[in-house]
Amino acid sequence: MTEKLNHGYDAGDIQVLEGLEPVRKRPGMYIGTTDVKGLHHLVTEVVDNSIDEALAGYCTHIEVTVLPDGACRVRDNGRGIPTGIIPKEGKSAVEVVLTKLHAGGKFGSGGYKISGGLHGVGVSCVNALSEWLEVRVFQNGKIYKQVFNRGVPQRALQVVGDTDETGTEVTFFPDDEIFDSIVFQYDTMKLRLRELAYLNKGLKISLEDQREGQQRKEVFCYEGGIRHFVDQMNIGKDVVFPETLYIDETVGDDIVEIAIQYNTGYDEKIYTYANNINTEEGGMHLEGFKAALTKVLNDYGQSSKTLKENEKLSGDDVREGLTAVLSVKLPEPQFEGQTKTKLGNAEMRGVVSRVLQAKLGEYLEENPKIGKELISKAITAQRAREAARKARESFRKGVMEGTSLPGKLADCSDTDPMNCEIFLVEGDSAGGTAINGRDRQIQAILPLRGKILNVEKARLHRILDNEEIKSMIKAFGCGYKDDFDISKRRYDRIICMTDADVDGSHIRILLLTFFYRFMRPLVEEGHVYIALPPLYRVTLPNKEEHYYYSDVELKEFQDTYTGAKYDLQRYKGLGEMSNTQLYETTMNPETRTLLKVTVEDAEAADQIFSILMGENPELRRSFIEQNADLVKELDV
Repeated sequence: MTEKLNHGYDAGDIQVLEGLEPVRKRPGMYIGTTDVKGLHHLVTEVVDNSIDEALAGYCTHIEVTVLPDGACRVRDNGRGIPTGIIPKEGKSAVEVVLTKLHAGGKFGSGGYKISGGLHGVGVSCVNALSEWLEVRVFQNGKIYKQVFNRGVPQRALQVVGDTDETGTEVTFFPDDEIFDSIVFQYDTMKLRLRELAYLNKGLKISLEDQREGQQRKEVFCYEGGIRHFVDQMNIGKDVVFPETLYIDETVGDDIVEIAIQYNTGYDEKIYTYANNINTEEGGMHLEGFKAALTKVLNDYGQSSKTLKENEKLSGDDVREGLTAVLSVKLPEPQFEGQTKTKLGNAEMRGVVSRVLQAKLGEYLEENPKIGKELISKAITAQRAREAARKARESFRKGVMEGTSLPGKLADCSDTDPMNCEIFLVEGDSAGGTAINGRDRQIQAILPLRGKILNVEKARLHRILDNEEIKSMIKAFGCGYKDDFDISKRRYDRIICMTDADVDGSHIRILLLTFFYRFMRPLVEEGHVYIALPPLYRVTLPNKEEHYYYSDVELKEFQDTYTGAKYDLQRYKGLGEMSNTQLYETTMNPETRTLLKVTVEDAEAADQIFSILMGENPELRRSFIEQNADLVKELDV
């Protein structure tokens, strides 16, 4: 029984949090987390306000800048936050929007018809969680300014100059009392801003980093919108449509945008959005899309006599090789699901379904050759799926239901997955070194012989027949694809440890692609890592050894070292190190360096592999020319 507290409980114990106090007291309730993800959520909240102005037709350019001192500035050329006094509050609308939760133009019908969020806590949360925030509004020929410290206004809104521009500029410095880190990551910001540019065709979004030694600038603007998004995802792949099919329809107050392309691969990619929010859990719009796609292709197959009378294609059959982006915009989105990323508006199922049926049906009637190619592709997929079903059954009985582990796995003695990690090591030689040098209590070793199969270019029954892939699935213990269960994993960390040469680079990319396609939750939840073995060993005259992990580190040593001659060794493979050296430099939790793989890393690896291993030599040459440093690092 829980022990009782030794004091009373009366009215004096009731705490009322005023203004923005709740946000500072419980930041996780408002922005999810206070780690790096939460930090970048602040930028998204401010940018979302500018996007709302763009959706309303008033903003054409958003500028996001990381300033030299580490602060972030977001400026748009919209109408600007209203500067007038709100009689009921006795304060300017700017101050109310920045200091009151659930205040803004997203409620009722007077502000924004379509908005990126309905909570109205965005910019006020940013204010509350910033050490300081400065807002400038360009409106009515005047420049208005107000400064806040940890959400508290330092003075009322003031006119500080004249202008012929319009818009809002918010500059803020995150509070280190709240966040684990207050260092903005350019690449993280770039991913979201580029995504927003795709979703809002014609909107110009620029990102600039002004920090010392990190200066760079990029501009994102896509007149083709999500059509360009789909084209980007299909770089390096053989596509079916001459041009990506693009649909843009308005149904009442709802806007439906769909971009569709097929490639000759076997994977399915569908990204869905509602009011610019990534609906990772899908929802009614996705249900409508899938149902319509299946119906249209079945109807076309029957009408064109490509399908036999009793033949019917499943949703899985018609979506093989599909790349699609579905973006809907609606006045009052309802979000459900564990992470509030599932669209619950039931009417959107019918809206999307009717739009896609009409437009895709029309496209196939006008392009019968493409229509028949899609049906033929789906029939092939159906037959392959039956072969895959048999392979899965055989795999389940022969591999998953067996109690024995792979013969070449050197397992660890600890049985608590949270304590354990497994190293995927390239080659039997390096595998033997790792086995002898490891901490047997918590470290397991699985040697991989040669390159694993490229899962992008193989059917499932071939993939499940590959010995290296079978060994990994059995060793990890958590299944794959639809049967994947992350709670059954036998290791908390899966670490790719390969040589720093051409084969090692390729194996690493193949492994990441396999994890991304077959065990994606492992990547999404941060269980996949890349080991960083040293590139160089320097032995000083006194036999003291130093290890360097990059050319830059070695050069720094060479530029500062003034002693006698030293011996320099460049490692070509893990097998060149002794057991002790490999453990101390690459495996010891106290001294090693690991790179955690993110979904973005896996997607990048997937795309790089599609280009470098694809069938298009011109595209491969162009990529190598444009990414000389990266390709040199990959030794391609």
